[in-house]
Amino acid sequence: MSVPRARPVPDVFDPRRYAAGVPYADYRLLRDEHPVAWQDEHEVLGWPAGPGFWAVTRHADVVRVFKDSATYSSYLGATQIRDPDPDDLPFIRRMMLNQDPPRHGRLRRLVSRAFTPGRVDRFAALARDRARTLLTRAVGQARNGDGTVDLVAAVTDEYALLNLADLLGVPESDRRLLLHWTQRVIGYQDPDEAGPAVLDETGKPVNPRSPAMLRDMFAYAQQLAAHKRRHPADDIITTLAHDSELAPAELEMFFFLLTVAGNDTVRSAAPGGLLALAEHPEAYELLRVGKAGLPSAVDELLRWHPPVLTFRRTAARDTVLAGRRIRAGDKVVVFHASANRDERVFTAPDRLDLARTPNPHVSFGDGPHVCLGAHFARLQLRLLHEEVLRALPGLRLAAPPQRLVSNFINGIKSLPVQTLPAVRAVRAP
Repeated sequence: MSVPRARPVPDVFDPRRYAAGVPYADYRLLRDEHPVAWQDEHEVLGWPAGPGFWAVTRHADVVRVFKDSATYSSYLGATQIRDPDPDDLPFIRRMMLNQDPPRHGRLRRLVSRAFTPGRVDRFAALARDRARTLLTRAVGQARNGDGTVDLVAAVTDEYALLNLADLLGVPESDRRLLLHWTQRVIGYQDPDEAGPAVLDETGKPVNPRSPAMLRDMFAYAQQLAAHKRRHPADDIITTLAHDSELAPAELEMFFFLLTVAGNDTVRSAAPGGLLALAEHPEAYELLRVGKAGLPSAVDELLRWHPPVLTFRRTAARDTVLAGRRIRAGDKVVVFHASANRDERVFTAPDRLDLARTPNPHVSFGDGPHVCLGAHFARLQLRLLHEEVLRALPGLRLAAPPQRLVSNFINGIKSLPVQTLPAVRAVRAP
């Protein structure tokens, strides 16, 4: 009896693929037949080819990579698939995201002093009012127009941006800068987000995380910190600006990390969750009538639509993962969305189950780098969904969503929906 041959390894690197949706069928093939698979890092969208990397797609292996920072380093090559310019690497390594224990632990403890649950919870009333105001305006737009509204443009982009600005302490007049920087850094693979690429003297695109491209953001961070020293307030930048243990360069990197990661996590997760509910009206109605709880629903929507698709590590030594030999220096990339659909961990992973428990998704990572702002993100998402349920008796897509061209962020650029009357009959799952 012949043994069936493994099917060819699909390309899950090309960022253009993700504009059509997350390639879950290819992820399943990889999990089943090539759980640690070599991916060619071909030239795409004007960005030069790279050396390639190992794609890690099973949940257990993803968690192992996250937790074993001694073997899978964030520091050696940073955390994006694309290799940074060698001249930029020392600069990029200053960021907490791109460090390994024990240095990572020191920076995490410093920022944790500012990012406390108590401070975050004090923003709950403000965030709820903001969600209600944005949704009221969006519903008004729909009623005065053709009955449709783009929830990204009308609600979720503003909601994420303004909440982050309040938490950081960014003045109202400067808040659009946060969105500009986020689009430039996160959406650099998508011309609609980043605009025309900045080219160097050889005609190649300049990495948006290079020191030259971040100079304006860092200058603003120092100006804001100086302002907060003179005029302290109850916000994160005030706390960081008064921390004598924090060097100026470290404060700049924290501002970069909190601005980009803090904004785009909710900016991507919020419309992704609403898209899932629009595609599953029975689940939306269960939430609306109280037959499903929001805390578990928020985590299931995060499992279903993780805001981050991939993170990179670099092998610090020769090792073996899922039977594949990995050499020191190889890039190892974990795929969050694949791990979240692993049949070895989740029962019926392709079914949206708002009451799913346990739900060990990896949308916020795991190990020493687990997302520091996860509590803040969950709070914002829960409040937003509560207000959506009050404002919109039903959701239906008015047109297909537009997705970000990115193999890093699971972004939704546009989510046109039509509000509907409530569904009359609901059957419990």
